[in-house]
Amino acid sequence: MTAVAANGMTAVLARRWRDPAAWTTTVDVFAILLAASLPWSTSLVGIFATAMLLTRIPFLDLASLWRLVRQPICAVPIALFALAALGMLWSDADWAARTYALKPAAKLLVLPILFYHFQRSERGMWVLTAFLLSCVLLEAASWLVAFEPGLTMKPHGFETRGVVVKDYIDQSQEFALCAVALVYPVIQLLRARRIWQAALLAAIGLSFVANMAFVIVSRTALVTMPVTVAVFGLVHLKWRTNLMILAAVAVVGAAAWVASPQLESTVATFAREYREYKETGRSTSIGQRLEFWQKSLRFVAEAPLFGHGTGSTRGLFEKAAEGQTGAASEVIGNPHNQTLNVAVQWGLLGVVVLYAMWLVHLLLFRGEGLVHWIGLLVVVQNIFTSLFNSHVFDFHEGWMYVLGVGIAGGMVLKAKSAEDSGRVQAHVE
Repeated sequence: MTAVAANGMTAVLARRWRDPAAWTTTVDVFAILLAASLPWSTSLVGIFATAMLLTRIPFLDLASLWRLVRQPICAVPIALFALAALGMLWSDADWAARTYALKPAAKLLVLPILFYHFQRSERGMWVLTAFLLSCVLLEAASWLVAFEPGLTMKPHGFETRGVVVKDYIDQSQEFALCAVALVYPVIQLLRARRIWQAALLAAIGLSFVANMAFVIVSRTALVTMPVTVAVFGLVHLKWRTNLMILAAVAVVGAAAWVASPQLESTVATFAREYREYKETGRSTSIGQRLEFWQKSLRFVAEAPLFGHGTGSTRGLFEKAAEGQTGAASEVIGNPHNQTLNVAVQWGLLGVVVLYAMWLVHLLLFRGEGLVHWIGLLVVVQNIFTSLFNSHVFDFHEGWMYVLGVGIAGGMVLKAKSAEDSGRVQAHVE
């Protein structure tokens, strides 16, 4: 009996091994684990992303993938990576620096696989929900660490109030994305008079906002979050509703300002750091960025069409810092602006490709529905936060972009394919 059972189990495993549907489920599982691990770990993201690709690639329909890759939503990000690879040829940096600078762009190559897979999978929303739930857990842990700093997972000497892992910039980007993304389902549930479900999601969204107001928030999120809320209103709401939301946001913002010394202090640092930089040249955060941007513009002017090559940024800043003091003496390999990061290395050609990528991904998410809103929000957030950081190439925010655009984009393509098939069928009948 044991031998019969073993043979039966072997036969079942063999069938599942050859079954593409079983492997599709496996890919879904790894994608869920990848999304859930993103707020917590960099190493797990690499492990699950690799596992996801290894289990998807053997069962690709190459003809379908090739048709997809030729579409601008895939072709343009691939072109950006290709330009970064070619830029290694005319860079003066050593090969280690060139290779290091190429790696952040490599994640863009995952986009076609995500589009392809979630055009066929039924579990795209599971992955997005896994990210939300993981952020809810991170937020709960953030509150705990705010009151019990010893619970942080960060190394000694790198502790930050309310930050469990990574840093407050990554944490703020996650919380801001989740808070604004929840606005759409809350509005839809209220319209359907599903009050309790709307209240639950609204409470989760407001809890993210409360954490940013009373625990810690990055200045980038503070500046860009109102922009994403405004985009939602312009795209999805009537002007009267927008006025009501604007009034509500103003009341909540004023209450948070009065009640939260943390928020007031964060906002006050803008003016204080700028004043200290202008008066003394001190290396404040604002002063550093202004120095990085001014120098980067000079570097771009020196090689405007094709840039200085992949990995050249740090070497250029090292030369510019010679004999300088204060903020002017800072050396960086990333000018904290995505456009300048691209322009210094690959010139105006690189900027055109970068903006084309953002544009085609924005156009992908035209339309109504939660998935369209999530995809649009991910792109809009990335565009505006990239004014102050290089959030396409940064590890955490770059993966937020790739996962959000890839998964939501695949679901949009799936829905569009179903609509096209329905129209064809109706025409035949």
